Amino acid sequence: MIRIDSVTKRYPDGTVAVDRLSLEIPDRSITVLVGPSGCGKTTTLRMINRMVEPSEGTILLDDVDIQQQPVNTLRRSMGYVIQNAGLFQHRTILDNIATVPRMLGWGKEKSRDRARELMERVGLDGALAKRYPYQLSGGQQQRVGVARALAADPPVLLMDEPFSAVDPVVRKGLQDELLRIQEELGKTIVFVTHDIDEAVKLGTMVAVMRTGGRLAQFAPPAELLSHPADAFVEDFLGADRGIRRLSFFPAAGLELLTEPVVAVDATAERIAAHDSTDVPYLLVTDPDGKPLGWSEPRDLTAGDIKTEELLPYGRPFVPGTDSLRAALDCAVLSPTGWAVAVDTDGRVTGVVSQQTIAEAIRGAHAEGSDTGAPDEGGRTDMKVAG
Repeated sequence: MIRIDSVTKRYPDGTVAVDRLSLEIPDRSITVLVGPSGCGKTTTLRMINRMVEPSEGTILLDDVDIQQQPVNTLRRSMGYVIQNAGLFQHRTILDNIATVPRMLGWGKEKSRDRARELMERVGLDGALAKRYPYQLSGGQQQRVGVARALAADPPVLLMDEPFSAVDPVVRKGLQDELLRIQEELGKTIVFVTHDIDEAVKLGTMVAVMRTGGRLAQFAPPAELLSHPADAFVEDFLGADRGIRRLSFFPAAGLELLTEPVVAVDATAERIAAHDSTDVPYLLVTDPDGKPLGWSEPRDLTAGDIKTEELLPYGRPFVPGTDSLRAALDCAVLSPTGWAVAVDTDGRVTGVVSQQTIAEAIRGAHAEGSDTGAPDEGGRTDMKVAG
């Protein structure tokens, strides 16, 4: 979809913001530009829609030089999302979203119908339609910004650190929402961030840029974490890149134990059957099979299990959805060192120890060390939640 060929941006004072950058941005994918401040991420993004004109080189959109297109036509064919949403404060949410369709000559009702449709798609309550931006939270405003960028159904979406101004919980929700929307719509997205965790989570491909606007490495996230190109990339990825890499290995293969799981109404015989040094704790579940907490077997009395005295079970993971990183996190946060696995309805499917997870991690790293392709299909762009 987009090819950047030997592009340089040099300002009149001699400052080089981007230096001979070449990238092929895949169609219907999320390409993330990441790097330290001053590396030319935003400049590169703005050259794609000609908010900034390159000094040298060419940028092709569907094999057509963007310089050959009228700049207004080009920009209206691309959605653009920035920090703090950049909404019009004097317009309602519905009219903010309808801005580009109206500029393209759509009728008022058609534009507003499209805006209502997009409010639902980005997870905004329809009751907010007549409110103004200042009446919304930061996360809601960013959703409006995404909806406005999608309003005219552009094939390309440019996003300049769109989630950096919101708190971590809201940011995670917005990231998940973007991945869901992308799965449905299949846009070509160029996303700028300085956060490597965000880049790894969202990117199909990640371009790590150096100060001075030079490309350091362009690769799928799993390959980036497995084989950083040089010391700069390795340092930028951080000391915990091995932990991040676990996000690309599914937890589905973990060997779960069901023996340490007992119901809150378990008989004395059932509890006694698990009083073994090999199983130091028992996980107590409610009658529906959902976790209540941990206990040592000797502290459980059949018919009189005091759920308020149970140890917390931490955060469970879903083996078919979550990653080894999520499973390890659950085990580390558990006071017993055991992680609880549940199905999509929250019912316990088994438990697993830190030792078993560690063995799975060693095997996964060994399997993926040569290729950087940890999933079964041999792809390096696999995404696993958690």
